[in-house]
Order: sequence, then C-alpha cells, then structure tokens
Amino acid sequence: MPSQAVAYLRVSTDRQGRSGLGLEAQRETIARFAEREGIELIAEFVEVETGKGADALDRRPVLAEALATAKRAKAGTRQDCPIIVAKLDRLSRDVHFISGLMLGHKTPFIVAELGVNTDPFILHLYASFAEQERKIISARTKAALAIRKAQGVQLGNRTNLAEAQAKGGQAVRETADAFAANVLPIIQQVKASGITSYNAIAVALNDRGVKTARGGTWAAATVRNVVLRSPVVAKAA
Repeated sequence: MPSQAVAYLRVSTDRQGRSGLGLEAQRETIARFAEREGIELIAEFVEVETGKGADALDRRPVLAEALATAKRAKAGTRQDCPIIVAKLDRLSRDVHFISGLMLGHKTPFIVAELGVNTDPFILHLYASFAEQERKIISARTKAALAIRKAQGVQLGNRTNLAEAQAKGGQAVRETADAFAANVLPIIQQVKASGITSYNAIAVALNDRGVKTARGGTWAAATVRNVVLRSPVVAKAA
C-alpha cells in the first residue's frame, strides 16, 4: 500500500476548466479514497484540454509534470508514488495511450472508483471498454445528425443563430418532457411503497435497472429534475 500519491484531474474544454464543472466531483472522489486508504496526497495537478486528439503525452503537459513529480517522490522515499485519478476516462479513453503510460513510465496508476489493488490487466480491459464507448457515442452522434439532415434540418445554421438555438432548446425540452412522462409512473410507484427522499428513489431506480435519459445511473439531483417536470408533463398531457 503506497503512503503517498499524486492526484490528477482532467476536464476536456476551456469552459469546463473555467467553471470547475466536473473538477470538484473528481477532487472529492480522490480525497475520500485517499483518506479511506490512508494515502497522503502530496500534489494535485489539473489538466484542461481543448479539441480532439489530445492523448499524446506531449500534448498533456500537466500529466507529464504529474509523472515527473511522482518519480521524484519515489526517488526520495524508495517507495512507489502512484498517480490517482477519479475515473479511468479522466486519464484517457485511448487504450494504447494508457498502455504506453503504464509500460513506458513505470509509474503506477490508481483509479479511485476501481480500488487500490486493481490489477493493471483489468485497467487495460476497462480502457478498452472506454475506448469502445467513445466510438459508439461518436457513431450515434453522426447517425443522429445524418437523420436530421435527411429530414431537411439545416445543420450549422449561422445565418439565424437565435432561431436555431430556440429550436434546439425546444427540442431538448420536448425530449425531457417525453422522458419524464415515461419515468414518472415508476417514480410514483416507488414513492407509494414508502420511499420518498430523492436519494432513496435514485437507489430504487438503479436497483430496478432503470436508466436516466442519457443512459446513466440515477442520483438525487436527476430524480429531483424529473419530479419537478411533472407539472409540465401533466399540462402537456
């Protein structure tokens, strides 16, 4: 068990970096994990990427700095100083990039959500899954855009940006309303069984295998958002 480690956080856009979107959640996950395992975090590094194809280490200077810090710490203590990330995709979704880091830099990586004793082979498997997920998301996005284009929707309309944004916002609201109309009866069943807090309802939905609108797991905030849409859905019905 390492006694010291370096924390590495990553977001993908300048906007997320300025707003802190996602950073606090990563920081909290890593801090809780380190405290639970008795690991001292000797440094924190935050990387903000812009654009695609930023997995090469020479385009990830903050990660390179984190690796250098971990190596210096190891040299000083003669004990491995790993780099901790909250989730594997915060390191990368590219399996070859992750493999290169593990094999070429000899610095251990710990993924907080997977645990301190996760075998490197398992990390490679998860990296493969993450890479495949990225490809699926990209394919779905392209397919959706192709369908919209075939329906006569003008994509990238810069001549009337306000109108395009309004239509896009309306489409998002309609989709959210439709999803809420489908999932609210399930939430009402859960509440009828005596489970009333948002957090407990989220646990019940996850236990039943119900996915969120984006295909993820439920949290108290997502349940609250759906419940608060109920007057809108009822009015639309």
